Amino acid sequence: MNSLDTSIDAAIAPLADALSRVIFFDVTIGGNEVQLIVVWLIVAALFFTVRYRFVNLWGLGLSLRLIAGKDDDGSGSGEVSHFQALCTAISGTIGVGNIAHVPIAISIGGPGAAFWMAVAGFLGMSSKFVECTLGVVYREENADGSVQGGPMYYLERGLAERGWPRLGKFLGLYYAVGLVIGCMGIGSMFQSNQAFSQVFDVSGGVNGPLNDRGWIFGLVLAAIVALVIVGGIRGIARVTSVMVPFMALLYLGTAYIVIFANVTHLPEAIGMMVKGAFTAEGVSGGIFGAMMMGFRRAAFSNEAGLGSAAIAHSAVRTEQPATQGLVAMLGPLLDTVIVCTTTALVILTTRTEITEGIAGVELTSRAFGSVISWFPYVLSVVVVLFAFSTLISWSYYGLVAWQRLVGRSRRTTLIFNSVYLLSVVVGCAAQLEAIINFSDALVFAVALANIIGLYMLTPIVARELQNYLDYRDAKRPGAGS
Repeated sequence: MNSLDTSIDAAIAPLADALSRVIFFDVTIGGNEVQLIVVWLIVAALFFTVRYRFVNLWGLGLSLRLIAGKDDDGSGSGEVSHFQALCTAISGTIGVGNIAHVPIAISIGGPGAAFWMAVAGFLGMSSKFVECTLGVVYREENADGSVQGGPMYYLERGLAERGWPRLGKFLGLYYAVGLVIGCMGIGSMFQSNQAFSQVFDVSGGVNGPLNDRGWIFGLVLAAIVALVIVGGIRGIARVTSVMVPFMALLYLGTAYIVIFANVTHLPEAIGMMVKGAFTAEGVSGGIFGAMMMGFRRAAFSNEAGLGSAAIAHSAVRTEQPATQGLVAMLGPLLDTVIVCTTTALVILTTRTEITEGIAGVELTSRAFGSVISWFPYVLSVVVVLFAFSTLISWSYYGLVAWQRLVGRSRRTTLIFNSVYLLSVVVGCAAQLEAIINFSDALVFAVALANIIGLYMLTPIVARELQNYLDYRDAKRPGAGS
């Protein structure tokens, strides 16, 4: 690190540590450290799964039909299609965390943590359904025809409609402030940090051209991000609708080659995940350690319960809000249940040793390189694409929250975008541990407000879901005859 990188890291680290201690509400139960904010998210996801009769199972068929352009004619206000809205939201969740957080979870919670990540992803599909349905219900249409929505809107407007205007206004403002700051962590600094880490590693490390030049990599990345975000949600959606399928297929295709090259170890790897989930032998904290780490990393991965994805989904063209709630469930299914589980199997089937001081993307890169020497270069491309896609989506999330606080104008937009792009540079010059603590703390902070609103607005979601099912039944051939 040069003096600039060291100074930046020194400023971030103590702030990240302080925020982490305050936000996570750590308590000790039976000798195990339990983070109540993580429990808060998982209990809510379980509640919504039961409340809507396992919509994350029976609703999947409807989700796929909607993505295919069936069961909804795409009329009504909005700016993007179901598919484009989904890709924009997925680009904000299927980021570097899907590659970096799995080895981190395994290194701390053991192989069983990967099992609990998948469980949390499955339950999180229900939370995503609720928040994205509400995002469309309470979105606002601007004078220029654009639409904006998300927790800032449904917390304030939805709770006011239910008879709690003051609570709704407070939670809406709290969420907006938290997201404006939080987007600099999860959406910007963590992504750029891990993108730089992977490129730095494959380009020669301390002997390569990027040594002590993290800020230069950050400047280049920020400049490319700036070229996309000037186009707003429509420009972002056009880019993500092409990028998301490509980068997902590239990563999964490469990962499955690695897994099949070690297919004899696959049964053992699966067994380690399942057994470790319920015994966690040799892992500090036992089953609670594996469960808490898996749930925490899954929440970071798919953001279910955080409300962020509802901002992207709110821009969809539809007159049936529940349709986008159903489509949104595909996000956690892909980015956590499928991608994160695949990453875990890559690490476990290759029997990659978890070495102290090596974590995140570096560990996954080692697993890829153990099969084909040049696979880490493919992973570098994937990591940069994952980071880039998340950077552009979260710039929009933060901007919508910022505009909710200070209004929509060219000046306010320029101010936010400038600060956001600066955080991209900062992320490349700080250490991973500080970035993770900072990102986690700020993101989980907004979940406090969002989950309260989701509980209180469940009747609205139930109404919208029934409205859509009735609408769909009425359009079936022979209906009403």
